[in-house]
Amino acid sequence: MSLKNKTISALSWSAIDRFGSQGVQFVISIILARLLLPEQFGLIGMLTIFFAVAQTFVNSGFGSALIQKQDATHIDECSIFYFNIFVGFVAVGVLWLCAPLIAAFYDQPILTPLTRFLSLNIIINSFALIQTTLLSKNIDFKTQTKVSIVSAVLSGIIGIILAYQGLGVWALAIQQVCGNLFRAIFLWLWFAWRPSLVFSFAALRQLFGYGSKLLLSGLLDTIFQNIYLIVIGKLFSPAALGFYTRAKLFQQMTSENFTSILSRVSFPIFSTLQNEPVRLKYAVKKSLTFSAYVVFPAMIGLAVVAEPLVIVLLTEKWLPCVPYLQLLCVIGLTYPLHVFNLSVLKSKGRSDLFLRLEIIKKVLITLNIVVTWRWEIEAMICGQIVLTLIAYYLNSYYTASLINYSTWEQIKDLMPALTAALLMGAGVFAIQRLLPQSSALLNLLVQIGSGMLLYAAISKLLHLSVFDEIVLEIRGRLGFAQSA
Repeated sequence: MSLKNKTISALSWSAIDRFGSQGVQFVISIILARLLLPEQFGLIGMLTIFFAVAQTFVNSGFGSALIQKQDATHIDECSIFYFNIFVGFVAVGVLWLCAPLIAAFYDQPILTPLTRFLSLNIIINSFALIQTTLLSKNIDFKTQTKVSIVSAVLSGIIGIILAYQGLGVWALAIQQVCGNLFRAIFLWLWFAWRPSLVFSFAALRQLFGYGSKLLLSGLLDTIFQNIYLIVIGKLFSPAALGFYTRAKLFQQMTSENFTSILSRVSFPIFSTLQNEPVRLKYAVKKSLTFSAYVVFPAMIGLAVVAEPLVIVLLTEKWLPCVPYLQLLCVIGLTYPLHVFNLSVLKSKGRSDLFLRLEIIKKVLITLNIVVTWRWEIEAMICGQIVLTLIAYYLNSYYTASLINYSTWEQIKDLMPALTAALLMGAGVFAIQRLLPQSSALLNLLVQIGSGMLLYAAISKLLHLSVFDEIVLEIRGRLGFAQSA
């Protein structure tokens, strides 16, 4: 199979995986949001950073190192497998001991048993990390798709039943643990890899040279990606944090999930092209323009329809999250730009530059918090918008030096999609002003439908090459299906 066909197949299954499993989880989260209170989601949000940091330690950067290493052996895989499990148990022990301190910090006693129960996720995930890594390295997203969707459905049903039974925040906690448990079980059942009783410190040391820098980068990124949850949870009410996390979920569902589809495929492919700068630049360019063509209109459209969307899906009790969501959509525009530029550094083995960039960006985040914490949550998000633009320039600076793809050249490639998306957003906003305020659901459907039609028409009028390529690919595949 050619690299192009392999990429298309992987993208298809990665898309089904992300939008299938995340779609199921999103629907379930909507049902749970109707059944539960914002402050109950806020309690889970308070713990997010602690489990994210622990999970980053468990992975230790070895997953990316294993993907980047072209001649990895079974000894390498087994060594990482056993190391992940060991670190997982250590992380759980630390969380168990620190649970009362976390509860005291937020002045929420329920967080002590909640932290200890949710720490089970760390051990469960440590048994499945190597399987996930190897499936990604082999660009096998079909298996991951089946695992993710089945796990999401089963755990979601459990969570909804428990919420109906009045378990409150514990319904969310048990759903999370069940989801990870089902996922680990199915990965072992549906993927043939099994560990042998072998372990090599030498193999770990060799991989750690690359992985250690990604570990530090991952820790910095995890801490500072979630640091706003700590600040909001400490300075504001659990309900305010619940509104923020719900807005963040809507934003991630579109920008980050779609970009993840591409990045899961692109990193292994970029790694195979690491010694071919011309082909690597072409692959990065195609990834950037394609992701921007989808993410830009999704983010702008989401900002425009935020209020009717929240009313229809979550009910009016969640309306305070609307301004947060609209501001976060601006940040979501830049997410694919960061991911693919950083993937270049990882694929070229430059984890040192990756770490350097993360340190600089985290210093800027700290400055943002110091300046904006005394105002409302909106001020902190506005600070994030400024930082994400600075971060994009820093990320793309090194891409220019490694594969001769400068920031200005990237911006020129991205401007057609941004122009089309802005015109579409303006059109949907005008339609929104003209619609009668009778049915929120009907208005929302009209706005989404008109936005899709407008974007396609504008793309055609502006002769966007990525639009033409998508149309040709669809026609080709439909023609193939008909002839078959």
